[in-house]
Amino acid sequence: MKLKIVVLAKQVPDTRNVGKDAMTAEGTVNRTALPAIFNPEDLNALEQALRIKDQNPGSTVGVLTMGPPRAGEIIRQGLYRGADTGWLLTDRKFAGADTLATSYALAMAIKKIGNVDLVIGGRQAIDGDTAQVGPQVAQKLGLNQVTYAEEVVKIENGKAVVRRHIDGGVETVKAPLPIMITVNGTAAPARPCNAKLVMKYKYATCPMERKGDEPWTPLYESRPYLTLNQWSVADVNGDETQCGLSGSPTKVKAVQNIVFQAKESKTLTSSDTDVESLVEELLNEKIIG
Repeated sequence: MKLKIVVLAKQVPDTRNVGKDAMTAEGTVNRTALPAIFNPEDLNALEQALRIKDQNPGSTVGVLTMGPPRAGEIIRQGLYRGADTGWLLTDRKFAGADTLATSYALAMAIKKIGNVDLVIGGRQAIDGDTAQVGPQVAQKLGLNQVTYAEEVVKIENGKAVVRRHIDGGVETVKAPLPIMITVNGTAAPARPCNAKLVMKYKYATCPMERKGDEPWTPLYESRPYLTLNQWSVADVNGDETQCGLSGSPTKVKAVQNIVFQAKESKTLTSSDTDVESLVEELLNEKIIG
């Protein structure tokens, strides 16, 4: 069974290196101040997509991402591992998007791609931890969805068999295509980059990534596969009022940098009074909340 698979992937700031300049005055992530990496759970999703491709000869895998031109690196990382193509949504009008605006843009791009059998992505991104984008994309496209997937066991007879993690254990479910699947970080890790594919695609770029004076510029005419798909709001027939900041009802009120310090130790009894005082202190110190 030949399948058309789209992997939703995101270039995220490395949250292990968050500093005082990590947020802008508007409450959005200052991505230029942080190293950029492939969102970890999206790598798990990519691996599941590639395994499905291996099981179903003739299937194709494409990587869809949204971000500034440098996010084209995410598509290249997908190509290095065995993906067939990719699409970068890049437009200043996409900037500052919350989950609602992000899912709208991705859904419009998937509609433009057309005839997609399977959309698969990580459960959540480490810069937001909302786990909302995948389900919102499914809702906007009217797709069946399976969340918290550990493994896509197989796809046959137009149905996906998925093993998913639930509270207290795992369950195996079957759902008809087309379908949206979100994958946990406990799923199989992504395969390493293939050396031959790295050599083939190392100069693959989106038009906005190019300076125009690179020594390999002539290759873009003779090797069309080195030009990655680049789409704007207009290219996906998007409504500008539903994209970026204008389409994002979620606003960050404040950002605080909390430093945990062990100042003293306390011995508590199991009395209600001691427990209540501990909880109140933890709330006041913003250790929990």
